[in-house]
Amino acid sequence: MSFNRHIIKDLIDWRRSPHRKPLILRGARQVGKTTLVQLFAKEFSHFVSINLERPQHQKYFTSYDDAKQITEALLLDFNIPFSELNRTLLFIDEIQESPKAIALLRYFYEDLPHLAVISAGSLLEFTLRNVQHFPVGRVQYLYLSPMNFDEFLQAIGQTEALKALRTLPVSQTAHSTLLRLFHIYTNLGGMPEVVKMYTKTDSISSASSVYESIWNTYKDDVEKYGASESEKRIIRHILDTAAFEVDHRITFQNFGASNYKSREVGEAMRKLDDAKIIQLIYPTTSLKLPILPDFKKSPRLQFLDTGILNHIVSIQSKILAIDDLADAYKGAIIPHIIFQELISLNKTSYNVPQFWVRQKNQSSAEVDLVLNYQDFVIPIEIKSGKIGKLKSLIQFVEMSDHPLAIRMYAGKLSIENHTTPKGKAFKLLNLPYYLGTQLPKYLKYFADLK
Repeated sequence: MSFNRHIIKDLIDWRRSPHRKPLILRGARQVGKTTLVQLFAKEFSHFVSINLERPQHQKYFTSYDDAKQITEALLLDFNIPFSELNRTLLFIDEIQESPKAIALLRYFYEDLPHLAVISAGSLLEFTLRNVQHFPVGRVQYLYLSPMNFDEFLQAIGQTEALKALRTLPVSQTAHSTLLRLFHIYTNLGGMPEVVKMYTKTDSISSASSVYESIWNTYKDDVEKYGASESEKRIIRHILDTAAFEVDHRITFQNFGASNYKSREVGEAMRKLDDAKIIQLIYPTTSLKLPILPDFKKSPRLQFLDTGILNHIVSIQSKILAIDDLADAYKGAIIPHIIFQELISLNKTSYNVPQFWVRQKNQSSAEVDLVLNYQDFVIPIEIKSGKIGKLKSLIQFVEMSDHPLAIRMYAGKLSIENHTTPKGKAFKLLNLPYYLGTQLPKYLKYFADLK
């Protein structure tokens, strides 16, 4: 079973572009890169798929130094006439195994512009540093993340709920159904193999072995991240303890009750961040554009997938029994899944959202998320509760140059008018949790309201 992913539209646009370049599909292991390309290959008459982890496929790049010769050898072995070049898709999987293959992408672009070439691989960030003649300006990138809620609804056949999710503004009558389905999605996460298991069994608990397999694969990859045995030990320690640190901002010194120094943990963390397994989300102090991260302040941790996080900390059965997901894991799960959804919307570039902090003597404030719309930096709190509990949000509003704020919670869509303690009038858009993928649309909807 394969799932339609939103990024297919970007692949179709790429194929039709008169200025098409070889494409590098980036993303962590097991987010569905290979399956996606196999599905997209139906757009072509011929499909040549090689995997550079296999010695018999690496031979094409060790035996030849010329892109045209490599292509001729491939077409011959796959019984495809050279005259069919413009109707053929060449897929080079696990390209990180051959820096030479990455460098040769330039010549596929220059010498064989009619051949559609897609490459993919895990841990590409580490290999790209070692490519001496990287094809700068001769390749394009697309980024693939775990499935978001929109894709999840499509995958499990909830077509009417999907229509309701995409309708702006969302219908009040769809609220309970969408909230229930989002509850399931938040528990499962968006790893394709997990979603596939759920579609077959309709059981969250049955996916436990899949989570364990995925997480063990990431931990086994630690040998490829670490430059030394010491660094490998630190990375293993981070992988073993990081899930228990997501409910607060972290410090590198003595991370996870260890004796490791700040510099050692920081270097290891940045490697895991490059691999997109555990990411560092730094805060901003910006009230106006641009929204710049402050790398001197303590970051939060973001796992690749919330379902994996839930599995590691063994809270999936607890989540099933919770009415409001804001109560799950000290309030950390809902911000985590919404950040995951926003990251999934970045397909042509890789950016992570940011949260906002204000730290002054005897005064601190923290807003869960800030996003920009036109010239505005919009503060977004991700929690239930009365407006009086949103003190940090109100502080942001008082200092900002616009009157807009958003709260994501378990309730229904609504708009309220409020006044800060200092007398500034502002509008609060209350959005249900399940609208994470729709946030860009609702920013425009909210800002355009008169």
